[in-house]
Amino acid sequence: MRVCLVASNRYPVAEPFAGGLEALTHHLARLLVARGHDVTLYAADGSDPALPVRTLTPAVFRPTEVSMRDVNAPAEEWMGDHHAYLDLVLDLVRTGADRFDVVHNHSLHHLPVAMAGLLPVPLVTTLHTPPLPWLESAVAVSGSASEFTAVSECTARAWAGTIEARPVLNGVDTRARRPGPGGGPVVWTGRLVREKAPHLAVDAARVAGREEPYGLVAAEAMSCGTPVAAFGRGALPEIVAEGTGVLCAPDDVAGLAAAIDEAAGCDRRAVRRHAVRRLSAERMVAEYEQVYASLAHGEVAA
Repeated sequence: MRVCLVASNRYPVAEPFAGGLEALTHHLARLLVARGHDVTLYAADGSDPALPVRTLTPAVFRPTEVSMRDVNAPAEEWMGDHHAYLDLVLDLVRTGADRFDVVHNHSLHHLPVAMAGLLPVPLVTTLHTPPLPWLESAVAVSGSASEFTAVSECTARAWAGTIEARPVLNGVDTRARRPGPGGGPVVWTGRLVREKAPHLAVDAARVAGREEPYGLVAAEAMSCGTPVAAFGRGALPEIVAEGTGVLCAPDDVAGLAAAIDEAAGCDRRAVRRHAVRRLSAERMVAEYEQVYASLAHGEVAA
């Protein structure tokens, strides 16, 4: 199939990834090409040159000084985003049918969703975050013109009041992360933000007598055979299966300390097998291929 992928115009699709959106888009572009698809990726300048990438930056647009003096004028960065996606979507309206069978939108911008009804090819949008007001507005005016997937069941539930989205669980590169012998201290990894609770992980590690916090993404850790101890919130209950780690009640430091000791007894080979079967990028791409095929044949993704 001829697939157009639309990513962020701000953050390159290249390692080290700015976040899960860029990592997912990189895995998707790389593996779709490997599976024989004709892929074009629109992404920020600096994206991996090994990918079939086109820079998502149109001809320079600078509002006039007069217009930017208006009291309601938006920031220049906002105008840059607006112009980049407006230029891309209008180009797809004009020439998309000649070049693509499906457009897969991963941006968090409202224009691809709002203008989906004008495109001559089907568009599917992957929801990477809980609801955002500008995307809710775009869905309200043209939601039926686009199909939607979500990176987890948790994310799909968060959007349930606005749109129905098919969950396609994020995958990781299990080939790049090989199983190891394990042992030693516990490790915390992840984006250093309050909702990921690194401060509580430190407290739990101290209670458990294992203090050694770093950063962790559960699926990547499990690819190495490393069991996971974590608070059971967000998408983690979808990722951590029985025998691959232990979840406890959110913000329960004593419960997390106990989960650390219990998770240490998990069979690392079973953890790795689960990651390859359930959490791999290959599994994720195969599911997106099913979505593309259903759209190309005029069916609704189920």
